[in-house]
Amino acid sequence: MGTVDLPDALVGVLTGIQRLVRRRLRQGPTGPRLRGAQVELLRLVAANPGIGVSAAAKELFLAGNSVSTLVNQLTAAGLLRRETCHDDRRSARLLATPEAEARLRAWEERRAALVREQVERLSEDDRAALTAALPALRRLAEGLHEEVGTA
Repeated sequence: MGTVDLPDALVGVLTGIQRLVRRRLRQGPTGPRLRGAQVELLRLVAANPGIGVSAAAKELFLAGNSVSTLVNQLTAAGLLRRETCHDDRRSARLLATPEAEARLRAWEERRAALVREQVERLSEDDRAALTAALPALRRLAEGLHEEVGTA
């Protein structure tokens, strides 16, 4: 048996987990199915009410016109509200609607329950290993975030 290529193995496992979680959560509440980028923007706006399009684009590492397209889609779906800024009429503040906030809460609760159920099925040793790995995974995420931010 050969040695494991840690970066490839890690990316493969994390990508696989994310894909499986998304697939399981697709069969869920009513309303139009949202794509990943739409959910990311909604989560960002809900966490930062009043954020502007360019700030959201920077935070999500997307082009401004891509975020504008997402904003138009989510506004048409009744999930985002766009308010004109008082001090700069050319800028808009983004706000999640109550429907969006309810959908996000439901999605996060379902995701947490799904992952909790699977973690509880693991052995105590596996749970301890995952707990011990969390600080290193956070540092890896921070490093990636910093690197993408400077690119």
